[in-house]
Amino acid sequence: MSYYIGQMSGTSLDGIDTVLMQFENAQMRLIAQHHLDFDQPMKDSILALCNGCPDELHRSFVLSNALSELYANSIQALLNQQQIPANNITAIGCHGQTVRHKPPEYTVQLINGALLAENCGIDVVCDFRSRDMAAGGQGAPLVPAFHQALFQSSNMTEDTFVVNIGGMANISRLTPKGDTQGHDTGPGNVLMDAWCQLKLNKSFDENGDWAASGQLNPNLLEQLLCEDFFKLPAPKSTGRELFDINWLQRQLSHLGADIAAADVMTTITQLTVESIAQEIENLNKRGRVIICGGGALNRYLMASLTKRLQHFEVLESSELGHDPQCIEAMAFSWLAKQCIERKSANVPQVTGAKGGRILGAIYPG
Repeated sequence: MSYYIGQMSGTSLDGIDTVLMQFENAQMRLIAQHHLDFDQPMKDSILALCNGCPDELHRSFVLSNALSELYANSIQALLNQQQIPANNITAIGCHGQTVRHKPPEYTVQLINGALLAENCGIDVVCDFRSRDMAAGGQGAPLVPAFHQALFQSSNMTEDTFVVNIGGMANISRLTPKGDTQGHDTGPGNVLMDAWCQLKLNKSFDENGDWAASGQLNPNLLEQLLCEDFFKLPAPKSTGRELFDINWLQRQLSHLGADIAAADVMTTITQLTVESIAQEIENLNKRGRVIICGGGALNRYLMASLTKRLQHFEVLESSELGHDPQCIEAMAFSWLAKQCIERKSANVPQVTGAKGGRILGAIYPG
């Protein structure tokens, strides 16, 4: 039996999710979780690097250190909560904060693995994407292999699609034969959050209430879906480099129509729904769909996705006993375990890599 910690701070910029996982043979169990919110200055600092700013090299190293202090604080809070000593933990798997993802050239996740290991006294595994990219892959998405470990079962009779809706959205297809496919589908919450911040000065649309108050604009939706990314075949991945508030405002200006802010919110919520649904239907016309990530808490989004995928059984991961906001952090505890045990963790048909690779760089505690 072994214990691992997983950490994720995603493109939604809401903060750090930290989980404590227990692994025994092929079984895994979530023991505890902790969430640490980012304050507004931290969000602004991350966004500045995402969008491009002066003195990026200096700022990225300073921010990597600041983030690593927060990662360590969250871990210590979790260990204190559970009264578990650090030497009981085999390793920490920390994704770091993505500020640039431009495959095949490079990917940047901010983290100082050495500092995190020093502060926690625990081995740290980070920099998970680089090895896959070195092998010709996209470096993302990395969660399909974990989705298979968590959700694949021997009695599956139809395809299961695991949809993670964070800042960006991605899908994993699990087949009854044990095959796994997956790729990014486009924006998850990122456009909705940005529009909400711009128009209401709120960080997100709680329950999707604002989107529910508006009307879908078919012309705007058609314009948004013309983006080349949606036409690309898999493997593919994306990020804020493409889908951000500037992209949305350009699309609105191209349309040249005066659209009510609430109607824009309704429509960009439907963009997330439609881009996910189209990618699923490209792979199969029926099956089971499990939703995780912060988007699972958006009631309007969930209702719209369930309606759109009327021939599929659509579930929130909590219905299967897994908190939707913990699954990505859980994935990085599992990825750390794979690295420590020298086992490959990428899925070549998902990322486009030349083959299976051991992912991550290890900083001894």
